[in-house]
Amino acid sequence: MSNTPDINDFAKRIRAHALRMVHAVNASHIGSCLSMADILAVLHTEVLRLDPTDPANPDRDRFILSKGHATAILYAALAERGFFPVSELETYCRNGSALTGHVSHGVPGVEASTGSLGHGLPMAVGMAIGLRADGRKSRVVCLLSDGECDEGSNWEAILFAPHHKLDNLIAIVDFNKIQSFGRVTEVLNLDPLADKWRAFGWHVLELDGHDIGALRAAFAGIPAVAGKPTVIIAHTVKGRGVSFMEDRLEWHYKSPNVDQLAQALKEIGA
Repeated sequence: MSNTPDINDFAKRIRAHALRMVHAVNASHIGSCLSMADILAVLHTEVLRLDPTDPANPDRDRFILSKGHATAILYAALAERGFFPVSELETYCRNGSALTGHVSHGVPGVEASTGSLGHGLPMAVGMAIGLRADGRKSRVVCLLSDGECDEGSNWEAILFAPHHKLDNLIAIVDFNKIQSFGRVTEVLNLDPLADKWRAFGWHVLELDGHDIGALRAAFAGIPAVAGKPTVIIAHTVKGRGVSFMEDRLEWHYKSPNVDQLAQALKEIGA
């Protein structure tokens, strides 16, 4: 993909945008945004075949953010890619804006509205089987939260995809170990998560979701097994990059005040 920015710089910029957006409107979910910033940076600089000048191109890759509450950083990534002006990020969560607090398909570059957890992967499976039926080489990438792996609808989709040999489907679990009301191990323990996906017939990769090199290598090798969908279980840190937010449940909900915003921007090197 030509004319794309440095991955680390892209990750830094979208983190900064998300921090400013959430602060400006006293919104939530900044911790959830920051944990997946590096994944989005790799996807949008090297992996997803998208054209901001032709967002409806039928041969494009499809990306579904199933954890739709972390919308601020997805909007930031789309703006940085050129789907709409970066200045529009200032309208986030304001009356009349298309940039709503959960992902909206009214935004250029967004494939589907999400936020009701457990819906994204089933939609991605449907897209993958439809693209294959149309004879297209496009891929479908779906990014889920760990907490939404509690949803039974996801496990139906996880069972369905290998049965239909959807090797054009990539799922990513943002495994930051914290969901809305506590640690994943306390709310509903998912371990051994990789073994469960593997038992359902997926090709499973497990890696550090902040290791750019590991992410690049993983995406470059997909599909690793013909006829198998791939899941990347990305071990991440909630609030990654901001010391007082990292691995803290309260930043699922809190918004940084003026002083905290300044400190956060300084820490990420914005």
